[in-house]
Amino acid sequence: MPTTQEIPTASPIGRGTPRIDGPLKVSGAAHYASDFHFPELLYAVPVEATIANGKIRQLDTAAAEKMPGVRAIFHRKNIGKIFRSSAGKGNEGICIERRPAFEDDVVRYYGQYVALAVADTFESAKAAADAVVVTYAKEKPNVEFKLTADHDPDTVETSYGPEKRVQSERGDAAAAFASAPVKLDQTYVTPAETHVPIELQGTTAMWDGDHLTVYEESQAIFNLRSVLAQMFGLPYENVRVITKFVGSGFGSKLWPWTHCPLAVAAARQLGKPVKLVLGRKMTFQAAGHRAHTQQRLRLGATPEGKLVSLQQDYVYERSMLEEYHENCGEATSFHYSVPNLRVHFGRARRNIGTPSDMRGPGAVPGLYATESAMNELADQLKLDLVQFRILNEPKIDEGEGIPFSSRHYVECLQLGAEKFGWSKRNPDVGSMKRDGLTLGWGVAGAAWIATRDDAAANVELRDDGSVRVACGVQDIGTGTYTVLALLTADKTGVPVEKVEVVLGDTMLPHGPVSGGSWATASVVPAVFAAADNAMTALLNAATTTPGSPFENRKQDDLAFKGGRVFVKADGPGGGVPFADLLKRADLRLVTGSGRSEGIFGSKAKPKFSMHSYGCHFAEVTWQPEIARLRVSRVVTVIDGGRIINPLAGRNQIEGAVVMGIGMALLEHTTYDPQNGAPINSNLADYIVAVNADVPKLEVHFLDYPDLELNAIGARGIGEIGLAGIAAAITAATNHATGVRVRELPIRIEDLLKSSVLA
Repeated sequence: MPTTQEIPTASPIGRGTPRIDGPLKVSGAAHYASDFHFPELLYAVPVEATIANGKIRQLDTAAAEKMPGVRAIFHRKNIGKIFRSSAGKGNEGICIERRPAFEDDVVRYYGQYVALAVADTFESAKAAADAVVVTYAKEKPNVEFKLTADHDPDTVETSYGPEKRVQSERGDAAAAFASAPVKLDQTYVTPAETHVPIELQGTTAMWDGDHLTVYEESQAIFNLRSVLAQMFGLPYENVRVITKFVGSGFGSKLWPWTHCPLAVAAARQLGKPVKLVLGRKMTFQAAGHRAHTQQRLRLGATPEGKLVSLQQDYVYERSMLEEYHENCGEATSFHYSVPNLRVHFGRARRNIGTPSDMRGPGAVPGLYATESAMNELADQLKLDLVQFRILNEPKIDEGEGIPFSSRHYVECLQLGAEKFGWSKRNPDVGSMKRDGLTLGWGVAGAAWIATRDDAAANVELRDDGSVRVACGVQDIGTGTYTVLALLTADKTGVPVEKVEVVLGDTMLPHGPVSGGSWATASVVPAVFAAADNAMTALLNAATTTPGSPFENRKQDDLAFKGGRVFVKADGPGGGVPFADLLKRADLRLVTGSGRSEGIFGSKAKPKFSMHSYGCHFAEVTWQPEIARLRVSRVVTVIDGGRIINPLAGRNQIEGAVVMGIGMALLEHTTYDPQNGAPINSNLADYIVAVNADVPKLEVHFLDYPDLELNAIGARGIGEIGLAGIAAAITAATNHATGVRVRELPIRIEDLLKSSVLA
């Protein structure tokens, strides 16, 4: 059972490599979207609705317009036309909130933008926005926490297209459950969670005639280009989007929000660059959040522990405007072997900002429920939590009826149990002690989709011995700059420090979205093809340049390795550096382009089920005298294919686990029932895990390349580390305290019910 920690490698791929963009970030030289400044730059601040349901009766802008430095107060009647966008091929044209700002006078959620103040300074714009007086016809908002599904038809429109509400079905799940010797029927709840990236969302927009340039912290710059081209009636080639660095996004920056076209429209109207950066409160209102979910799980099993039935009925909140789909059943149909299964969803409209993708959308709340149910049923059966999962390991993807491309979930569980010391677990509640504290141990599994998006790249071999690789993908803080450097170094043999990586600009070759954990898998074939074509161009120059050591040789006689060209028959011991060959040919550089097609969204039936897998083993300490619960240790094992950079890979999983601790113990966006406002819309009241909450973290990767996905077998790992961790923590909490928490986050009120109190 090899792991990446145990395998030495001559190739830079698989070797822990510090991020090449690290020095720029720690020195302050990295320019994020809101760091760009231009002559005559103006500042914009939105006016936010202070109701969540109703209509605008009157908008009084007179006082605001007379304030010093104010250039304009924009609203529905003077902003100019902003069209809607429509989704096209692949991941382009996508807006989660498709209604352009100011399209009508109806207010559907608290914080909806109703006007926009633009001024010479941010302070003047903020003062003007505060001076706009809005009169509303107010109605009571619906932000009810308990979810009851709307009366939707069997097939509904979602942000991903038409979806059948019976998402997956095989056998007769209801009959099998009714006759099952052992049953579990419980409901699990996850609250709304907000992304809270450190870098706030913002847009800087500037026009040059009918050409638009936008600086944005986007996770999908080509989608944003498509959206803006449609909204403003421009050819794609007239829109340029630049995203050099992103201060994290977690999905909130995947698709554009309504502030972006507002900044663009204001710049169009005023003929000057306009910058609009959201305040922290605004990000809780109008920039997405993970939908609140309510999931009923019914599991049936034999006394020996074989699953015979699984029913998952889930409901999630949606806005009054949009059809975003929180796919809680994403992993259910294939994760365990069960002959009778039914996954069904419902939706509940609320007066809230539109929910959106958040790290591990769908699968993270979905696996919290299914893995929690697996733990409860194992306890009911008096079976070990790990062995119960292994007992129900599937041989194929039973939902699709196809084989797995690569699945090593059982090895994850076995290695995790070994590293954690699981064999020492006493299953009795409150039975394990250390240093005067009660210990609780829990486990849960994880899964996440593996796929590829369309991608293209260029590679240049230069006469100074360096290499340049360019791709329009964006680095959202996950290490994409370094990944492209490692891929290029591996192909060309040039040291990583001599590879220049250029990303984050729609003027570059088409790049994939940085979401869904598929950016890395997508760029591999494109970069490799570009490098191969660049090397072919070099060999052509080597065989056709007068005076070249390889003049009149056939290209097939030559090989390129380690940055040198040599005759195959002579072996790689000698050869000529490619820079020398370029100088002989009087060439500054040779270039190659590569392109690969994605498989995400393909209508063709897949041959293989492609996913990453993993598991988390969590330890909590329980101090009953003061009802204090802490996560004290986590061991995570990930089957994520070939890990290109284990150093950054471990960082990704560690960050996801910390986020999972927040999900389990802390995070919960709450809404005021009177006005519909998010109450805890700041970093003082919306509690996230900080350094003091981080326990000892141990991450292991299995080394099983998934060659069905790309040439080196790399899969994405950005999201799988968050899947399942909350269920492992609630299982550990139950083991320590006897309290079974089914509604996140775990609260002190829950723990005071413990049977293990002083």
